[in-house]
Amino acid sequence: MPVPPIVTPNHEVFQNGYLVDGRWTVTAFLGEGTFGRVYQVKDVDGKLYALKMLKVWAIPAKDRENLLKRFDREYETGLLDSPYLVKSWAKGCDKEVPYFVMDYCQGGDIRKPVTRSRLDLALLARHILLGLRELHANGKVHRDLKPENVLLMDDHHAVLTDFGISGDQNNRLTKRGLNGNPGQRFGTIAYMPPEQLNPSRDNATVLPTTDIYSFGVMMYRLLTHELPFGPLSSPADMVTYTTNAMTGRWNRGRLLDLEKGYEWLPVIEGCLVPDFQRRLPSADRVLAILPQPLSQSANTVIPPIPASVSYETDMSRGISLKVTSGDQQGAVFNLRSLFTDRTHTIFIGRESDVCNHISLIESETCYISRRHCTIEFDTATGKWYLSDGQCRDGCRNRSLNGTFLNSKIVDDKGSEIKAGDIITIGPVTMRVEGLSQINENTLISKTNKY
Repeated sequence: MPVPPIVTPNHEVFQNGYLVDGRWTVTAFLGEGTFGRVYQVKDVDGKLYALKMLKVWAIPAKDRENLLKRFDREYETGLLDSPYLVKSWAKGCDKEVPYFVMDYCQGGDIRKPVTRSRLDLALLARHILLGLRELHANGKVHRDLKPENVLLMDDHHAVLTDFGISGDQNNRLTKRGLNGNPGQRFGTIAYMPPEQLNPSRDNATVLPTTDIYSFGVMMYRLLTHELPFGPLSSPADMVTYTTNAMTGRWNRGRLLDLEKGYEWLPVIEGCLVPDFQRRLPSADRVLAILPQPLSQSANTVIPPIPASVSYETDMSRGISLKVTSGDQQGAVFNLRSLFTDRTHTIFIGRESDVCNHISLIESETCYISRRHCTIEFDTATGKWYLSDGQCRDGCRNRSLNGTFLNSKIVDDKGSEIKAGDIITIGPVTMRVEGLSQINENTLISKTNKY
């Protein structure tokens, strides 16, 4: 989406009755944040949708391009074909204001006390985890999972929304205002895992385990009506809350006071582990230990990942890496085409003066090492291996922030990679895919000549 010019602030830019792009009639105002506003709109066929617009006039000039990219990423994430994610339907620009149209969820979010009282929390938890599984399988992390970002299509169907920071590392913007007023800021901090709360590493690497932790906090709050690590309503509470979070001191007694709290204990316990490497690693692992839903309509068989997340398993023609999060999102690297010698070795690192076969760009952070990791092809076994760091001229250099394969840290000895695997390097996520599923016109070799 091109950067639009600065427009004059107009708080009534889309009034009730206004016809957006000749198709969407504005019928109600639903809410807004610092840089976004959401309306209910009606299509020409009478069906209701939600329209989210970006208040470009409220964005500082130096941040406008980056925020527009985030807006586009939110729209694109909504194109994933999943019944557990809010679906995007269209996007455009009207009155020089970017917008996109998505599902309208008549049940609102799950913060409303009346709504919560009639929810089957085990069923709700299942839907949330299935939405996370879809995001993670596509190499995306929500990174802002909290009750206001879980909407209800009806009393028995929950979906995830607000993917504006999915896989995005622009924490500076998030902290300054995307979450709105200070009360909303505290609300977001309540769901942040210790690795994000640590000022020296809050942006280093965001993994699916970030969402797993937030899920644990959210379910504890829905069950007990309290936060697990104590109150968090003022700056004075923050030190105690974050200290408890980093040391794993949460109120287990409050959970066990509930009639079926013991059924939830292994779920909450596994999600709130401070060390992300020991935390429950995936949505599937959490799904496996969830209490059974009470709803008669609930299907106790977890459905398979939809076809949109299936992968080409035939790797005989080689493999590719598709960037699913980061500045180069959508880029595809054909690994075989990058071989430059008989060693079948590919070096990956930050775009710099160091020659890498794959140069990754990070415009807002500096968490990718110049010599970050290595992919090698074993001609004897026909397998591919990912290892941390690079070995050049007999000297091994390790990355500073680690290389991750499916949320697990990779050492310099190497781990086998297969189609469907997710590689995370700083703010960049790449999905391993077989070549036959990639249109040859999309293959690129954006490299420094080695």
